[in-house]
Amino acid sequence: MSATVTGPDFLALQVRDIETAAAFFEEHLGLVRAPAAPPRAIVFDTRPIPFAVREPLPGTDLDGGRPGLGVALWLAADAQAVHDRLAAAGVPILVPPQDGPFGRMFTFTGPEGYALTVHGG
Repeated sequence: MSATVTGPDFLALQVRDIETAAAFFEEHLGLVRAPAAPPRAIVFDTRPIPFAVREPLPGTDLDGGRPGLGVALWLAADAQAVHDRLAAAGVPILVPPQDGPFGRMFTFTGPEGYALTVHGG
């Protein structure tokens, strides 16, 4: 085999309202928009993998249950500090802070019902 996959290189959540979703990530998580993005998407300047919100691709049904069901999206940060900020802002917390395999962690409901986990710190 001459070509191998080295790992994830880009991550995007498909959402109905990209401006509202982008504002959530900017306001609550402090993400900053990258200077360039493909059409119908907002990309954030995240490392090591670029993260974006984008309009749904053709054939995507965001109304068929919780978006992203079965996909685990973990974000690196000071989990307790982010939890406290999100909880104070009224963001729904699905799993309260606890010690896990990658440090302190918790899971919250992000834009349009995505379950997102923050770990570290």
